[in-house]
Amino acid sequence: MEVEMEAEDRMQKTLASVVNDLMTLRAGRATPAMLDRVEVDYYGAPTPLKSLAGVSTPDASTLVISPYDKGALEGIERALQTSDLGLTPNNDGERIRLNIPQLTEERRKEMVKVVSKMGEEGKVALRNIRRDAIKSMEKLDLPEDDERYLEDEVQKLTDKYVKKVGDAVKDKEKELTTL
Repeated sequence: MEVEMEAEDRMQKTLASVVNDLMTLRAGRATPAMLDRVEVDYYGAPTPLKSLAGVSTPDASTLVISPYDKGALEGIERALQTSDLGLTPNNDGERIRLNIPQLTEERRKEMVKVVSKMGEEGKVALRNIRRDAIKSMEKLDLPEDDERYLEDEVQKLTDKYVKKVGDAVKDKEKELTTL
């Protein structure tokens, strides 16, 4: 049914969003995805960092940001300082280096809590999609058997995606707690 397909499409997007958010959390290793949420004030407009600079990882604990326009260097540095990453940028006049320190045990525990919260928010979003799909089905005036069958199918879909979100959260928690 169309309602079921729309629900699955929305659930896939929700899962992708949760996984993407989890990737932006650092686990002691430098990844360019950590900077995906950083926005730079570029000529008065908030601009994603990745559209202003190339990001490379010369080693496991360093990110190097090379702006395409040298005029953006100070704005990028300011955006990194005010971001919630907790990293100090080193500006050498041409590029910015970010050294990623090892996570302390306390910071790891905080990150695990953040990961759990992100997972819960994703699961709530999936359940809201299920609720919306069931409301849409009720408006179709289907025979009771068909409606019940479709509700069961949407519930199976919801369970499948809730499990996928749970698995992604478990993987990220494991990544955070293992050195």
